[in-house]
Amino acid sequence: MDNIQTFKANGKLLLTGEYLVLYGARALALPVNKGQQMTVRSQVADKKPEILWEATLPNGLWFKTRFNQADLSIIETSNSVVTNKLQLILITLSQLNPNVFSGNLSYHFKTKMNFDPEWGFGSSSTLIVMLSRWAKVNPYTLLNFSIGGSGYDIACAQVSYPIIYKLKGLQPTIQPVTFDPAFKSKLYFVYQGKKQDSAGAIHRFQEETTADKIQVAVERMNQLTENIIQCNNFHDFCELIILHEHLISQLVDLPPVKNQFPDFKGALKSLGAWGGDFLLAASQENEKETKKYFETKGLKPVFRFDELTF
Repeated sequence: MDNIQTFKANGKLLLTGEYLVLYGARALALPVNKGQQMTVRSQVADKKPEILWEATLPNGLWFKTRFNQADLSIIETSNSVVTNKLQLILITLSQLNPNVFSGNLSYHFKTKMNFDPEWGFGSSSTLIVMLSRWAKVNPYTLLNFSIGGSGYDIACAQVSYPIIYKLKGLQPTIQPVTFDPAFKSKLYFVYQGKKQDSAGAIHRFQEETTADKIQVAVERMNQLTENIIQCNNFHDFCELIILHEHLISQLVDLPPVKNQFPDFKGALKSLGAWGGDFLLAASQENEKETKKYFETKGLKPVFRFDELTF
């Protein structure tokens, strides 16, 4: 008899603290209402036990892979790049729980993502959380020993409210907060059209930044994050995200994103690894005009703040 289990996890956006969250800065993170679902079907194998993995996107099949169940070697795949990353996660999972794959069972995993993986909403983090629940292992441990990262996305995948995320060593602390600004109708999330390699961006940052410089920046970031959470005035909020941009700009030696859109009527803030993924736009222009501005620049989709948040 088949055994079927179902899991789901939320995507994420990091509003403050990019890069510095790795060094203990208090970061404001938002789960988003676009995420990923996973079903796992196990059954006694007729022949050599295998793992069949089918991943779908809103527009259809993303990739399909078959593994040998015993050693997690790849039998065949339609996307070797994504499958190699998945294989690493599964091998780490089996090391954390050696009994996760039973000797005489075959497994059929089906995942369904309701966002484009290029958006950077957390295709890997949502998967890690779902697999951790299924295998009964710690998701942060699975993250740290597989693909790495700060873990804020793991936290967001499991909640439906804003959080302050802080690392001390490898131990995260998660504090629920209220972030529901009165001016949220003036805030937008804009996809820049190119997914960033977060690991690569972090590595460059770590290579090029001194410890003293980071410590000063962490202290400034903590205050900025607190001020942004408490802010009730749109113009003050714009000033705060401009200050945030300049702080990170000096650290990563890249120009603020507003430099690319000097004629935009409002304030802009990079989100995540600079140079791609989403940006936060704050504008007093109406929704139609704001979306039209970015679409004429070739940037879409553009989401209202409340279209993505809980």
